[in-house]
Amino acid sequence: MTRRVKVIARSAKTEIAGEMSDGTLKVKIAAPPEKGKANEVLCAFLAEHYGVPRSAVTILSGHSAALKLVRVEGAVTRL
Repeated sequence: MTRRVKVIARSAKTEIAGEMSDGTLKVKIAAPPEKGKANEVLCAFLAEHYGVPRSAVTILSGHSAALKLVRVEGAVTRL
């Protein structure tokens, strides 16, 4: 499954914040967007959320942007 994800870094806690009108998933991340920390936390969080191993989550584009394209292999679609 491939999803667009809007990341809100430096939040109070890491959680799903909902879905935008275009279907983009909003995720709040507690880590700062420095040296890939927020990306790593995002991937680990999505892996846990979808019940897949961390290695099944890959950021395809948007490594240094708030809007990312993320692939989660072996996941069933759920919010």
